[in-house]
Amino acid sequence: MNTADQTPALPTSTLMVVDDTPLNLTLMSTLLGSRYRVIVANSGERALRLLEEGQHPDLILLDIMMPGMDGYEVLRRLRATPATRDLPVIFLSAKSEEEDEALGLQLGAADYITKPISAPIVLARVRTQLLLKASADFLRDKAAYLEAEVARRTREVEAIQDVTVLAMSSMAETRDDETGNHILRTQRYVRRLAEQLQGHPRFAAQLNDDYIRLLFKSAPLHDIGKVGIPDHILLKPGRLTPEEFEIMKTHTTIGYESIVRAERALGTELEFLRPAKEIALCHQEKWDGSGYPQSLAGDAIPISARLMAVADVYDALISRRVYKAAMSHEEAVAIMRAGRGRHFDPDVLDAFLAIQEDFRAIAASFADHD
Repeated sequence: MNTADQTPALPTSTLMVVDDTPLNLTLMSTLLGSRYRVIVANSGERALRLLEEGQHPDLILLDIMMPGMDGYEVLRRLRATPATRDLPVIFLSAKSEEEDEALGLQLGAADYITKPISAPIVLARVRTQLLLKASADFLRDKAAYLEAEVARRTREVEAIQDVTVLAMSSMAETRDDETGNHILRTQRYVRRLAEQLQGHPRFAAQLNDDYIRLLFKSAPLHDIGKVGIPDHILLKPGRLTPEEFEIMKTHTTIGYESIVRAERALGTELEFLRPAKEIALCHQEKWDGSGYPQSLAGDAIPISARLMAVADVYDALISRRVYKAAMSHEEAVAIMRAGRGRHFDPDVLDAFLAIQEDFRAIAASFADHD
């Protein structure tokens, strides 16, 4: 007996044989039926209909010369359909010219066998294509699994980041009753402002979607350092004395150092906390260099902190505090406009002015409630 006949079969494989000649269908069904599950179709149209109805063969043996739709057109349609694009096809044809075989392979056939067929050759080539398909399916499934696993791990990492920021910002909330909805508003102000500046030539290189997502995560930590400010200063209802204000100013360095200490405890710097450190330390810097704690000026101030400066000041102006009444949106905008080029980066302030109605809407959506 020929050794090809003794080759172990792939018991779960399903083959589809497409031929308009009943004798050929019977011949192929007899040859392959003891090894595989065989589906037959007596036309190209019938084959495509069976596939549309849910048949899922592992391989198709396809005649070329058929009335109506020929094998070449069937293959073209298989390759044009996502569900069958990768399905291996072996042409079985009496067309034995070299150009016929070349066309079939060019259209995407896995193999080309001329009639009259040799049973051992058909069995061997069918098995080869099934093994190749099994390997390709395994690699495709592995890739899909790895992609899903990466997505799952990414979600876990992002959840850990969110919990870390939430836990740290919650510490500030317990000390300062101004921070609840203030945190939610400033997060959204910063994100909207960054989105507005994405197309600006000064900022486009840095303000990509990933960085804006980090800004949104980091914004709640801008006042984390207030946990280190004594209550009699932090909660004082009146104006601070110069000495008290110097202590209040240290909330910037306290916040920065607390994040740095957290990173050191982990033994590594975390990329998602880089904007948080910048914002915590520098959100009180001013464009003209008159801010604190380092008296930075102009582009020496991180863009994250320049964005937060606009968000933080706007929200402070429109919010009621124990030491002042809330201003109207229009009053706040007028004050901020006067700070263009002094307190605020001119381009950032211009972006704010262009989308000020978005700020008003955010403020209304996350308004404080007594």
